[in-house]
Amino acid sequence: MDRHTSQPPSLALTFSVAVLATALYVMSAQSAEPPRRAAVKPAAAPAAVVDLPTEMAPPMRLTAGKSTLLKLTEPITRISVGNPEVADVVLINPREVYLLGKKSGSTNVFLWAKSGRTTIMDVIVSFDAAGLQDKLHHLMPEEKAITVSGAGESLVLSGKVTDATRVQRAVFLAEQFGSKKVINLLSTTDPMQVMLEVKVAEVSKTVLDKLGSQLSWSGTSGRTAFTLLTSMLTGGAGSVGVTRSGSTNALTLDAELRDGLVKILAEPTIMAISGQEGAFLAGGKVFIPVMQGSMGAAGVAAFTLEEKEFGVGLKFTPTVLEGGRINLRVTPEVSELSQIGASFSTGTGATSVLPTITTRRASTTVQLFDGQSFAIGGLIKSNVTEALKKFPGLGEVPIIGALFRSTEFQQERSELLFIITPRLVKPIDGPVALPTDRFVVPTPAEYLLGGQMEGTSRSPAAAAPAAPRTAPASPSSGAAAGFELK
Repeated sequence: MDRHTSQPPSLALTFSVAVLATALYVMSAQSAEPPRRAAVKPAAAPAAVVDLPTEMAPPMRLTAGKSTLLKLTEPITRISVGNPEVADVVLINPREVYLLGKKSGSTNVFLWAKSGRTTIMDVIVSFDAAGLQDKLHHLMPEEKAITVSGAGESLVLSGKVTDATRVQRAVFLAEQFGSKKVINLLSTTDPMQVMLEVKVAEVSKTVLDKLGSQLSWSGTSGRTAFTLLTSMLTGGAGSVGVTRSGSTNALTLDAELRDGLVKILAEPTIMAISGQEGAFLAGGKVFIPVMQGSMGAAGVAAFTLEEKEFGVGLKFTPTVLEGGRINLRVTPEVSELSQIGASFSTGTGATSVLPTITTRRASTTVQLFDGQSFAIGGLIKSNVTEALKKFPGLGEVPIIGALFRSTEFQQERSELLFIITPRLVKPIDGPVALPTDRFVVPTPAEYLLGGQMEGTSRSPAAAAPAAPRTAPASPSSGAAAGFELK
């Protein structure tokens, strides 16, 4: 009986465990089913991805060595700079960006927002043009029309200044401000023009003294004949000879004394704008062959002709300063062809003589007022040449030795002087009188019958254009070449 009462509880426990396990399985299956459906849905709809555009922001201009803070309208997550050597970019927070200009140049910055939008911004770094502008206005307060701007790695100076000296000062300050290159676009309000009156005087003196002899003597003593022949002639201007009649004995003396004096005078007038160079040359040109490279396979070298100028030349650069002072840099030069050339051997073995040029040049810088003059002298050339020919032994005898020697003495001395006078000039308004305005072509009757080279009356057509003209100006009035003294 006890057995029948113990079996039912075992069956009931087994059944309960099976029911509980089935319920737990169903519940776990139901709870795991929704996540599986949620993971599948995004893969089934790829068309929901949005392609956001890329925007270009206005360029950001920075000054080298200075920084700024950029405020953003939306938060960003990432930032990138193209060239970190030009600018340094730091993301402070999602809405603020710190930018620092390192050196002049340009680069770009990429900004990625949280929304997925990309913004590109150009960054341009230049020199401190505003700082230089303030410095120029402080040091040159009277020059208020100077404008400073940047162009890449250069500073650009534009506007107008009073004179060329102020231009040089502004460019010098810009170069000292740290810029590697300064582009000068400055112009002067009233460019001054300088007329240079130059007088060139050269005195050259030459002394030539020659003395020579020729002796011809013969004699016999028994069967012995004696002969004495000397030829010490110098090719002088004159000779004196003594010959014994009926004999071959002769004595000839020649001598020459030459004294020359040459005076050369040139008076050029040159014009130049303040700050620009003017030049003058009165002379000629000579072509000198110059060998190019080494000799070729055939042993023949190639030559080209190089042009050389000689004569009286002058170069000057005037700069008008404050108060009418003129800063003048002058380089006068006098060159001439030398009588003795330079010989050289060609590749074929022939010998040629090249012309040589002797040059005397001076260079100086002075400051003076309008109408003042200064002189450049001391350009002296002095050459002394002596030659002696004599018969050995006999030529050293004190008195008779003069018959057995010849002497030649030559001295050349020249001195050069420049007198320079600068003048401030300005163009003349209206027509300029010329010396030819008063010339009248003679009529056939005046030329053939009267023998006149110039007519006495002019026709109305010829007289009409001469009415507004004034009388020819004298050289001292400064109205030459269409300019008048200020």
